[in-house]
Amino acid sequence: MTVAIDRATGKRRGDRAPRPGPVRRMKRSFDKHWYAYVMIAPVAVVLGVLVLYPLGYGLYLTLTDANSLNAARTIGVNEIEATYKFIGLDNYADILWGETAYDRFWSHFIWTIVWTAACVALHYGIGLGLALLLNQKLRGRTLYRLLLILPWAVPTFVTVFGWRFMLADAGIINSGLDALGLPTPLWLEDTFWQRFAAIMVNTWCGVPFMMVSLLGGLQSIDASLYEAAEMDGANAWQRFRHVTLPGLRSVSSTVVLLGIIWTFNQFAVIFLLFGNTAPDAQILVTWAYQLGFGQQPRDFAQSAAYGMLLLAILVVFTSFYRRWLNRNEQQLAI
Repeated sequence: MTVAIDRATGKRRGDRAPRPGPVRRMKRSFDKHWYAYVMIAPVAVVLGVLVLYPLGYGLYLTLTDANSLNAARTIGVNEIEATYKFIGLDNYADILWGETAYDRFWSHFIWTIVWTAACVALHYGIGLGLALLLNQKLRGRTLYRLLLILPWAVPTFVTVFGWRFMLADAGIINSGLDALGLPTPLWLEDTFWQRFAAIMVNTWCGVPFMMVSLLGGLQSIDASLYEAAEMDGANAWQRFRHVTLPGLRSVSSTVVLLGIIWTFNQFAVIFLLFGNTAPDAQILVTWAYQLGFGQQPRDFAQSAAYGMLLLAILVVFTSFYRRWLNRNEQQLAI
């Protein structure tokens, strides 16, 4: 075996040069892509100020016993220094395993899971049905699309306040039920009906997004696939199952993931619909707000700990969800 050697350097030809260190690689990258770094620098700074710093400070608060009584504050001309102390993971232990863990965390966690699953299922089911309807050749289809997108275009607080007026004891819904001789639920007072009303209002707000997204996915499916399936004798259900649903797989996986994240953290609907009057209808994010800003003394440490637990739950779920999707795609490709 003959090995060629470079006489100038004394190295064998074909030998790989040693990999430069991280500082040198970063310098090379900056020299080559300096314009891109300059362009993204303002965005990186804004994200650092608005996201990373609050996240880091919130994580620090979870390791303390900070509340409105021992935090730094200003009263008149007097500046009072913070007196809270470091307590480690005691806040997490108290939330998850403390004496009142079920009432303060697990009951709200279970309701948050039920709320998220019910809302996303209704969003997707109703949105897919409307998308299939609007994908047909209908007279006035543009008008129907405009009307169905309005609940999403209207600001959330306007929609929720409108529903709050309609769900009041003397609102239009109970008045109509009473005129028909039907029982009139206590939508804003009874726990079961509070939860039912919250799911109903959030479904109204979330269906248009699903409808528009799935409608775009339907329009991207090649029409020749339906023609081939019809020529092979497939009925409507078989075409839906074997052509429509596989064609919507990529869109569905994305909108369902977004829907779960948004619904799990949906603050506006619950808070604007009930405020602080429905403790058993509070999901985790509104309950964290209640602890941090809706009571006295304000428990900043516990509220921040709830926020970190929410973040951890969503990160873990998203990771498993993406792995499950990738596994299914690999099985389908085989």
